[in-house]
Amino acid sequence: MTNVDVPYEDLIDLLGKRLSLEECVDRITFMGAGPEGVQNGTMTFDIFPNRPDLYSVEGIARGLRGFLGLELGLPRYSVGSATTDFIVNPNVADVRPFAVGGIVRGLDLDTALLRSLVDLQEKLHLTVGRKRRKVAIGIHDLDRVTAPFTYKAVLPPEVRFTPLGLAEEMDLLDILVKHEKGREYAHLVASQPVFPIITDAKGNVLSFPPIINGVLTQLTPETRNVFIDGTGTDLEAVGGCLSIIATSLAERGGKIELVHTKYPDRTLETPDLAPRQHTLDMRRANELLGLSLKPNEAIEFLRRMRHDARAEGEVITASSPAYRLDLLHSVDLTEDIAIAWGYDRYPRGLPKRMTIGEALAVNEFGETVRTLLIGYGYQEVMSLTIASAKEPVQTPPRVEVLNPLGEEFTTLRSSLLPALLNIFRLNKHRELPQRIFETADVVLGAKNVRRIAAAAMHHKAAFTEAKSLVLSLLRDLGQSGEVTAVDDANFIPGRAAAVVLHGRDIGRFGEIHPRILEAYTLVQPVIIFELDVAPLRSSRLGGEKVFPGSGDGEPLR
Repeated sequence: MTNVDVPYEDLIDLLGKRLSLEECVDRITFMGAGPEGVQNGTMTFDIFPNRPDLYSVEGIARGLRGFLGLELGLPRYSVGSATTDFIVNPNVADVRPFAVGGIVRGLDLDTALLRSLVDLQEKLHLTVGRKRRKVAIGIHDLDRVTAPFTYKAVLPPEVRFTPLGLAEEMDLLDILVKHEKGREYAHLVASQPVFPIITDAKGNVLSFPPIINGVLTQLTPETRNVFIDGTGTDLEAVGGCLSIIATSLAERGGKIELVHTKYPDRTLETPDLAPRQHTLDMRRANELLGLSLKPNEAIEFLRRMRHDARAEGEVITASSPAYRLDLLHSVDLTEDIAIAWGYDRYPRGLPKRMTIGEALAVNEFGETVRTLLIGYGYQEVMSLTIASAKEPVQTPPRVEVLNPLGEEFTTLRSSLLPALLNIFRLNKHRELPQRIFETADVVLGAKNVRRIAAAAMHHKAAFTEAKSLVLSLLRDLGQSGEVTAVDDANFIPGRAAAVVLHGRDIGRFGEIHPRILEAYTLVQPVIIFELDVAPLRSSRLGGEKVFPGSGDGEPLR
């Protein structure tokens, strides 16, 4: 959650209609913000992280004009043609590969706007930008530099400039050591052999992203035209933040001007303010909302949330603003309809049916397994479902993520073994023995499958211990499985076995192969097992039926 200060008089000026302070608090609250209080004419709201376009008084005023019916449909901004180039050098590809640029002209940069702009910039850094790791934004006085601008990577000692907040020139390495922001964000670039900078046609440094801007382009009350740069590791996020900044300035009377952002293989015109298209099935929306809205009514509510929309039967096609980074699914449009319809209009009452919750059977069984492993001296861990495809452990085929956050988050895990070994890698400096386990879902063939896995690392870890552990678990669960030798590339030859229960291979155990230990920089032997939970539970309970949602073959959602 992000606190946003909204000066009352500033909001009224942007809104174009006089409301009382109490009315402003009430209406903004029902737009989906949490009121935090009012002090000296300034309202404070807690804005959900899915709505970064509301991180400023300009964004809140824009949304409120629609919510109150003062303006309907897509906001319209005057956008000038591109006359300025922003060149992205290919040598930044391994540092911070993406950059976009935009221009806003004709600003009256008074104290209120300057404070709001800097506050919005920092909130985007913190949230969408993941503390500048994913996105960093620079805003510059355009009239103090000369286009075209270039985003490139340089050797740190070779470039010197005066950063904001200091009065002396220094090179990029000195900035990481001597500047407050340099010390705070040094970890984002310090490991790289080259650092990214943005320069103008005369070689003047505008910015050292994601660390600090240069004092040359510092904003002042005399600034009228600004150049905005966005850099980072995700082009969609970088472009979205540029759209938010540019349109917020346009709400203050600025005129947006496109920039030719030139990559080696393509040229983009940025900021890209083209509306994004989404579809919505009104039958499903009404089911979710508990309403009986007709398509024409839903269109009116969507227009209040600053969308354009049209209907073909029960299907609505919406054109949504580029600054709405939260719109990922038709459910997000359904939420907008609910907000515009009015959360305060939903009737209050008790549930029609009284129910008593209870744990799912698979979770109760999982608790039994946890209790047993804790009793064996193992400590429970929890790992991410999203994993890297580059893990050295051989696993079943994985489901790939279409838009991964990074190289470490490209697939959905199909085994728990890589996560346990990675935990050993991260804790190899701690005392031995280490014994850990996890019971969680993996994804096989686009279905969730519950697994139990355990691993031990110490200098005497051997196959016999692994076999004893597995047989003890089977015994204490009331099972009588068989152990058969197998060849498995993850284990040392001759020290791997399969567990067969009622004729079904339910998992493997053994000593991890030295090749894999070396890949995880482990020097002590490791034993490990991984078993399917469903056969252990169903055969124990006489073939109990598996219900959806149990984690045993549940379709992936």
